[in-house]
Amino acid sequence: MATLTSELLRPVDPALALDEAALLRYAAAHVQGFPAPAPVLALTQFGHGQSNPTYCLQVSSATETRRYVLRKKPAGAILQSAHAVEREFQVLKALGAYTDVPVPKVYCLCTDASVIGTPFYIMEYLEGVLYLDSTLPGISPAKRKSIYFAAAKTLADVHKVDVSTVGLQKYGKRDNYCKRQVERWERQYLQSTGDGKPARYQKMLDLIRWLKDNVPEEDSSTGFGTGLVHGDYRIDNLVFHPTEDRVIGVLDWELSTLGNQMSDVAYNCMTYIIDSTPTENISYRGFERPSIPDGIPQLEEYLSVYCSISARAWPAANWKFYVAFSLFRGASIYAGVYHRWTMGNASGGERAKFAGKAGNVMVDCAWDYINRENVLQERPATGMHVLKAPRQEFHSEQEGSALTNGQGRFVPNEKVMQLRKKIMKFMKDHIYPKEDELYKHAQSTSRWTIHPEEENLKALAKQEGLWNLFIPLDSAARARELLLEDRSHISPGISDDLLLGAGLTNLEYGYLCEIMGRSVWAPQIFNCGAPDTGNMEVLLRYGTKEQQKQWLVPLLEGKIRSGFAMTEPQVASSDATNIECAISRQGDFYVINGRKWWTSGAMDPRCKILILMGKTDFSAPRHKQQSMILVDINTPGVQIKRPLLVFGFDDAPHGHAEIIFDNVRVPTTNMLLGEGRGFEIAQGRLGPGRLHHCMRLIGAAERGMDMMVERALSRMAFGKRIAQHGSFQSDLAKCRIELEQTRLLVLEAADQLDRHGNKKARGILAMAKVAAPNMALKVLDMAMQVHGAAGVSSDTVLSHLWATTRTLRIADGPDEVHLGTIAKLELQRARL
Repeated sequence: MATLTSELLRPVDPALALDEAALLRYAAAHVQGFPAPAPVLALTQFGHGQSNPTYCLQVSSATETRRYVLRKKPAGAILQSAHAVEREFQVLKALGAYTDVPVPKVYCLCTDASVIGTPFYIMEYLEGVLYLDSTLPGISPAKRKSIYFAAAKTLADVHKVDVSTVGLQKYGKRDNYCKRQVERWERQYLQSTGDGKPARYQKMLDLIRWLKDNVPEEDSSTGFGTGLVHGDYRIDNLVFHPTEDRVIGVLDWELSTLGNQMSDVAYNCMTYIIDSTPTENISYRGFERPSIPDGIPQLEEYLSVYCSISARAWPAANWKFYVAFSLFRGASIYAGVYHRWTMGNASGGERAKFAGKAGNVMVDCAWDYINRENVLQERPATGMHVLKAPRQEFHSEQEGSALTNGQGRFVPNEKVMQLRKKIMKFMKDHIYPKEDELYKHAQSTSRWTIHPEEENLKALAKQEGLWNLFIPLDSAARARELLLEDRSHISPGISDDLLLGAGLTNLEYGYLCEIMGRSVWAPQIFNCGAPDTGNMEVLLRYGTKEQQKQWLVPLLEGKIRSGFAMTEPQVASSDATNIECAISRQGDFYVINGRKWWTSGAMDPRCKILILMGKTDFSAPRHKQQSMILVDINTPGVQIKRPLLVFGFDDAPHGHAEIIFDNVRVPTTNMLLGEGRGFEIAQGRLGPGRLHHCMRLIGAAERGMDMMVERALSRMAFGKRIAQHGSFQSDLAKCRIELEQTRLLVLEAADQLDRHGNKKARGILAMAKVAAPNMALKVLDMAMQVHGAAGVSSDTVLSHLWATTRTLRIADGPDEVHLGTIAKLELQRARL
């Protein structure tokens, strides 16, 4: 059952009353935008939770009413280091300012206890939905799964935060987290029990000894897998959007610190192990004991979603410890709650009096779990996408790990290595031998038709499982929810994995995309070519179910192709706010008028759909004027005027078209995401898409290197082979250095895109976008020079590779735009 935030409010407990006049004076002076003049305060208290007392401030003036939330330390004697509202404020402020982690905005922190008795902070009030019962009663099965997956994604987002970037690098020690936490909670437990306080439980003391003896070796690391830890991440500490299954606020950061993040994951999974809600008749019975509620994912499925998004290894090896540790910590917390209840200053109400019993039950559950033979599958079940190998998992050697035998950070794991070998073999056996034939067709009078061999090669790629490898994990997860319940719109014989990719991260795909970049023909053979990948990504992320059925599925199956219509000839389209194409609402239709060019793919006879960016509201704020809309290319008024040439290449049959849209009428259901959200979609599309170009450029440069060396070893000039000339050797070495530097930059950008998302990775994405084409141009120019006259002819692929590469210093944003982004971020960092 869903509970609105406002439904948790109740009158303030007289024992927890505040000096409202003093509070009002302080808030009026320190909260920006506080209602004025003569504000009136109505104070209520949140009834959920047993931690820091939390209040709702409803403040009214003559012109407006606003709500705020206040969190304060409890009054009276409290345990040392507990209830640190100052730390809550610090982490919320950092996350709100520098990340996309959904947290309420904080306004002010007051450390002066004289104002209302203890330190407090004031933050944003979020009107949303909370799910206080983890079984989600009264919720449909499909919605339950969406809620749990949203919780897993948000936890992964928390764990992907780069604490150094957001100023939290000194928020705690990353190493020996579990060891220190066991010692800390042991002290808390001992301070809350014995010597006239509630009695100590012997099994708890035994559990403490077991935990100290079984701390995993990985806990001593400061590397990958350590970082920001929430400390109390549960479904009921999340505020969800009122109508959408997404988290809008992560609450209760009191226990947050830096450390071993798998302890956070295990604590989040307690609902699968135990129902520890303090009640008179508590007994441990998590989802594992009765049948799991319909729709809630199995534990392994939930973990696989988290591991895939966060790029963490499957935690089977130490899962028993992490669960027992989480139960121990929960028991210690409950001991403290019960102790405060006996003293009369617990904020959890009636439930607090049962907390002592609940804590002992958690200890019993921990011992039961420890004594089990098997607690988690050694590997995720078939069909669950999870990264078997992190890039840097506690510096330990694991099967399939990207870090084995002391190898470097960017060594592909076994799954990627197998796919890479298959692609290389496919290229050698099928694509390279057909290139001449495909080029001849592209220069013939039939060049605007599809060579039959291309479709045959696509069928072979499908058979090999080398299809749609670009699709990111999170996008695939959304599509599964929308598309796979009803398969009537999907062609028979196409498996889910073939349709929605192999479950790769951007980093993993980078190793494969590079190989595809060695041939201008290869990407489309694997259904990984631009602009289709970017357009499919838009539909995967933002398309409605009907839009996905109509256009995404045939794109995923390779039955049709697409175009992206954004650039306009009459304005500088590198600044997308300049675009002039108009999208006007007329009843149940939008009418489009404008001229676009460099609409790549629109000349292809298989192109059936365009994604067009235009303006729906010329008077809105600059970045809210633009919208993206789907346009059937056969709609009346869509006029393809001509193919454009790139250094003499028309890139048939793909092509780059100039198109006029003359009173083109499309249904309102074709709008993507909503009016005014074009920039939002564009940023989601361009991060991975720009990086795909960079990855392919690494491959193009490698092919140039291969051809250059082969030519230099076989050609004689001035009495010796070109390869023996010192000038060639010097230039060759410099090319290799620049290529390897750029490869590492691109891989780092992919890694940051996976871990931090497009917004936080925009700086390094811009660096890769500048570096990759400039490096590839240098290498290909050198290769052409070594080939002499043949290098600039169409007898080799070099001239076409060079021409394609040169366009990428302009396509998806010119170098100058990306250099500006890099410089601005550098200046912002300096000001911090």
